[in-house]
Amino acid sequence: MANHKSAKTRIVRNSKRAMINAMRRSRVRTFVKKTDALIASGNKEEALNAFKVAECEMMRAAQKGVFHKNTASRTISRLAQKIKAL
Repeated sequence: MANHKSAKTRIVRNSKRAMINAMRRSRVRTFVKKTDALIASGNKEEALNAFKVAECEMMRAAQKGVFHKNTASRTISRLAQKIKAL
C-alpha cells in the first residue's frame, strides 16, 4: 500500500482514469460493431452514416490516448474498404 500522500492520490486518480478509458473503449467498440452489422446487412446508406459516427469516436479515443493512432486509422480504413465494396 502507498505510504505517501502523493502516491495515494495517484492510486485514486489512476483508477478513475482507468474507468473513463474503459468506458471510451467500450463506446468505440459498440459503434464499430453497429457499423459492421449494417455493412453485413447490405444497407449502404445507414452503414455510411454509422461509419461517420464510428470514425469520429475512434479518432477522439486515439487523441485521448485510449487507442494508438495507427490502430484507429487501421480500423477506420478497414471499415471504409468494406463500405466501398458494398
